[in-house]
Amino acid sequence: MSDMSQPQKPRPAISQADYQRLSEFRYLIRRFLEFSQVQAEDAGLTPRQHQALLAIKGFPGGGPVTVGDLAERLRICHHSAVELVNRLGEAGLVTRDQDKDDHRRVLLQLTERADDCLAELSAVHLDELSRIEPMLRRLLDRDGG
Repeated sequence: MSDMSQPQKPRPAISQADYQRLSEFRYLIRRFLEFSQVQAEDAGLTPRQHQALLAIKGFPGGGPVTVGDLAERLRICHHSAVELVNRLGEAGLVTRDQDKDDHRRVLLQLTERADDCLAELSAVHLDELSRIEPMLRRLLDRDGG
């Protein structure tokens, strides 16, 4: 039962075309994520490891990345990011270096092996993205939908 003491906000008018556009957008995202998962697994990575490598390499501003930064970018808990970094380190994909200015901070860097793997994965992802880009543009163009 709804709370009658608070006035209801008027619900915006949503057309059938809006529902279809949102549905198609989610479908394309799911297809892209499925594609990404298969590509990562074919490269010998888990999808989360691939996401972590990409988050480190593509960090805004290209600056140093901490475990906290990685947790935020992946939207995971700090302790989960620590476990992920441990596994990436064991796999020879990430190194940890103490920040010279703040010894409490640990900075993450990709190894050459990770860089090579990520470059190959990113190339196929960019190809896939350019393939679905026209569909995404049509969906995002409310006037053309």
